[in-house]
Amino acid sequence: MKWLERSGIRAPKSPGSNETLRKSHPTALRLRQSTLCRTPRGLADRIVRAVMLLEVKNLNIEFHDHDRPERAVCGLNLRMEAGEIVGIVGESGSGKSMSALAIAGLLSRKDITKQGEILFEGKDILNCSRSELRKLQGDDIAMIFQEPETSLNPLKKVGWQVEEALRLHTDLTKEGRRARALEVLRKAELQDAEKVYDSYPHHLSGGMRQRVMIAAAMACRPKLLIADEPTTALDVTIQAQIVKLLKKIREEQHTAVLFISHDLSLIRQLCERVLVMQAGHLIEEGAVEEVFRSPGQEYTKKLIGAIPEIPAACETRGKFER
Repeated sequence: MKWLERSGIRAPKSPGSNETLRKSHPTALRLRQSTLCRTPRGLADRIVRAVMLLEVKNLNIEFHDHDRPERAVCGLNLRMEAGEIVGIVGESGSGKSMSALAIAGLLSRKDITKQGEILFEGKDILNCSRSELRKLQGDDIAMIFQEPETSLNPLKKVGWQVEEALRLHTDLTKEGRRARALEVLRKAELQDAEKVYDSYPHHLSGGMRQRVMIAAAMACRPKLLIADEPTTALDVTIQAQIVKLLKKIREEQHTAVLFISHDLSLIRQLCERVLVMQAGHLIEEGAVEEVFRSPGQEYTKKLIGAIPEIPAACETRGKFER
């Protein structure tokens, strides 16, 4: 295991087979299998991924805005490595979005009790000061919200909104901010980026607005991107394009992605690991394909069973139509 020790990653004492290593330390397995590790540059890239980026310990969120307290998240534990894509799935009210908002530092501090730890690169952001949190938001941690039409300011042009994080976290000139904004709009695969830059949100389609949200989130090259059901209001074709774009962002920028969804089929397309939540509790966790192949909880089985199947007749007809 000298190849692993040299990378600075703590390995299991008896790594054994790839199967054993995959369960105990998946990043170590990726390093072992990667031929790119033979080059200094490839090794450096994979060491970056091996760093523990996010660790949530026993997170509890309780609301006090009713007659009696209501627990939204109960004892959540989560670990993410740099560059990893992790999905959280569950029905409405399961606590997945509340968990995401807590990690992003966006939960209101009134009428809410938050307990536990959220460690981002070792720093507890759940209990840090507002000024410390503001340094991370939009810079190291960015978020894509579910409905871009309500997240974007209808009175401001797209370019101004994409540049917002750049104004807060960088010393770029006006020309530099514009150049960076146009760059991320193009990377979000928006046609005619300059026209989009000078447009208002209502001039754009739903898919284009969501791409603008992704571009704005990636403006400062964050280490963690939280995507809270970013495809819910989009048709299946645009959903597939957004999933492909998120994969591309991870590959090009080594950005970790926490993907929140109620759709297990999307989780399967995008994520490496999945956490299943029900009524505020984490009830199952594992590699995506393992969870699909042999779900351990009845609730997970029902979520998988709810995925619609395309009848063979429709597939055949589609082939002829194409």
